[in-house]
Amino acid sequence: MSTVIEIDFFNTFLLKKIRSANFDEVSAFPGVAYPGVLDVTGIASTDYSEKNYYIEESRIRGGYNNVSTDQGARAYLDEENPLQQNRISSLIYSGVYNSRTGVNQTNVFSVGDAITKTIDPVFGSIQKTYAEETNLIVFQENRIHRALIDKDTIYTTESGTQTQAGAAVVGQFVPYKGEYGISKNPESFAIYNYRKYFADKNRNSIVRLSNDGLTEISMYGMRDYFRDELAALSSGNTSQTFTATYVSGGATTTTLVTILTSSITSGQNITPGMKIDGQDGYITYVAVNGLNTEIYYSQLFTSTLSGTITFSYNTKSKVKGGWDIHNKNYVVSLQESPNQVTTEASSFSTLGFDEEINGWVSFFTYKPNEMFSLINKFYSVGKQASSTVNSTELYEHYAEPAANNRGVFYGTREPSNVTFVFNPQPDVMKNFNTISYEGSNGWEVVSYVSGFTGQDPNPDGTPTYVQSNDDILSIKSYDEGSYVDANTGYTLRAGFDRKENRYVANLRNNSTAMAGEILFGAQMSGIKGYFATVKIETDDTTQLGGPKELWAAASNFVTSSY
Repeated sequence: MSTVIEIDFFNTFLLKKIRSANFDEVSAFPGVAYPGVLDVTGIASTDYSEKNYYIEESRIRGGYNNVSTDQGARAYLDEENPLQQNRISSLIYSGVYNSRTGVNQTNVFSVGDAITKTIDPVFGSIQKTYAEETNLIVFQENRIHRALIDKDTIYTTESGTQTQAGAAVVGQFVPYKGEYGISKNPESFAIYNYRKYFADKNRNSIVRLSNDGLTEISMYGMRDYFRDELAALSSGNTSQTFTATYVSGGATTTTLVTILTSSITSGQNITPGMKIDGQDGYITYVAVNGLNTEIYYSQLFTSTLSGTITFSYNTKSKVKGGWDIHNKNYVVSLQESPNQVTTEASSFSTLGFDEEINGWVSFFTYKPNEMFSLINKFYSVGKQASSTVNSTELYEHYAEPAANNRGVFYGTREPSNVTFVFNPQPDVMKNFNTISYEGSNGWEVVSYVSGFTGQDPNPDGTPTYVQSNDDILSIKSYDEGSYVDANTGYTLRAGFDRKENRYVANLRNNSTAMAGEILFGAQMSGIKGYFATVKIETDDTTQLGGPKELWAAASNFVTSSY
């Protein structure tokens, strides 16, 4: 048997082995490559044009008695007792790279040179390094150091320092003052100018490293929040599982199974790398086909699937960090589970820190995979919550095209909201009767509750205690609360009304009866308490995606008792 193959150039090499559609390694005919090219689904294609194949040419330019090609230098080490060392707190560096002269020794690690530097392993493993001009900043789990690059520091007898050129590539490691590290979350690192931001989960802190040293910025009004949220994140891998309904496929002779897309819980994703319980291998590719989701597996199913299928995936909590160049904010996203598993709002919280006010300014409703700034724009990469597969998108924040898109992240619109507290005359018991605000049309009150009065025995007789407080019915926005009276034909307002460019509404009580109360709930207006917590947010219809402003809010009250 013979064949003729046209080659593109001399000295190409034969593909000795190929993998079949079942991922089994088989031999190919010498000089002829297997025409079936495996695509991302693991299914072989019969199109010869998808890839060029070449045969081996043993002589330079194919000339008679010319120099024979070889495999080049090989790394070789002969040890009687070969041992592997995992030096988690050490650095190693290669030879130099110079693009101007063409010198490239990045693959050279000479054992004759001192090319390793070790930090005290008691501070944990090295998680990240960052080169800043002539300094190398090294982030360990529990400590941060800096070292000089390509120069030495000599300490003089006068207790001063003298810097001179030296042979050391990386000099002495000097720790920053403060018991902080980056834990095992190097993904939280972000930088702007000489300020570096990162999370220290081990100490429940968000930290800034700048010219004045280490500062725990999570202390600025958010200490309790970060203490609870960071402590709730897992330190190692955790197993996530969810189920879906089998449709077809899954026989022992295939690597394809189809499930009903609507059977996947909203916010959960099926992605490559997951496993199907009871099967060997893993998912290689996922595609949505109409009402169904097609799942390609890395190998044949060991048993026929039917009914409900359970998927499992090992995950690790993430603390994603990025710098928002547009607003000059450090943005951090605490993610109990990554986007590859779920986009549910309960699985993450994203918020920003502003240097101008030295405080945390806002929560955000998006869950990013990555965040970064380019020139004067801020970008993030995330997944649409409505998608059942891991299809991520690049999103430009603060862009204002012709169609208003405020509150839309990765194709999902979420209302903007503000929570504040009314607490005039703190030592006076008050009856709050009305609420008003200055700003744009389109705001509604979704929550207005008084402070708790304390724990009392449960009225149903069970041996438990309940917290008592007053709340109201929600207040619709100016547009959504309007209706036409059937008798008079006039337009009336069931929510906010507008008077002299100020939106006002009465409070309608919605409280349950407490012991000793005669009038309660809808029988009375307003709520009673020393203070009230209010949440106001944008509605679903008024100038959707357009600008909304909220300048001030107030509540009219009368004194109940001192």
